[in-house]
Order: sequence, then structure tokens, then C-alpha cells
Amino acid sequence: MATVEITGENFQDTISKDGVVLLDFWAEWCGPCKRFGPIFEEVSEQFPDHTFGKVDTEANQELSAALQIQSIPTLMVFRDGVLLAREAGLLPAAALQELIGKAEELDMEEVRKQIEAAQAEQQQAGE
Repeated sequence: MATVEITGENFQDTISKDGVVLLDFWAEWCGPCKRFGPIFEEVSEQFPDHTFGKVDTEANQELSAALQIQSIPTLMVFRDGVLLAREAGLLPAAALQELIGKAEELDMEEVRKQIEAAQAEQQQAGE
């Protein structure tokens, strides 16, 4: 699957999809982003069942600010609407493939239970 362009308008719909969603935050002027782009595209071809999106931080400054993107490239990995990983910097293909493998292996029911437990703990600490 080729990469898709992600904007503020389609961000929420994209990350809410079932399955693995990988987002590459980049900018035209960024050297490491230009080197990571072909790696991201190549790996996207190896995983046609996953969504690979690119977010131009210059064109989507409000979204980038809301997500606190402070350096680029930044990769965000979601599965079934849950943010699993956030990696800043250029990743080699093998590291990207490994990250995808880990996302695929997760028991999302268990992940959701852990999130709920952490939220309940935060609420109790705040009371």
C-alpha cells in the first residue's frame, strides 16, 4: 500500500481505524526526513494490510503542535486507535519492521486493561 497524506481533517478517522497505523511526521526542508521517506515507503509495500500516512508538519502546524511534535522525522504507531509508540529520528528499515512486528503481536485487550488501570490510578491519586 502506498502512503496516504494525513491532515488535520483526516487524522482522527485514520488513527481510529482497526489495525496498525504508522504516521511519519516530516517537512520538505528536513534532511533526515528526506532519507527516511524512501525507507517508510519501501516498508509500506511490505505491509499492505497496514495504513502508512505522512504528515507534512509545515502544512499541518496546528496538528503537529497539538501532538507536541518537537523534532522530525517523528514516527507514531497506533493500533486499533491506541498510540503504542512514538519515535523521533531516522529509523532504518529493520528497526521499522521490528516496531511493526511488536505492534502486531500485542494483545490489544490486555493493553486496554492496562490503560484503564493506569487511568483509574491517576484519578485516585488526583482525589
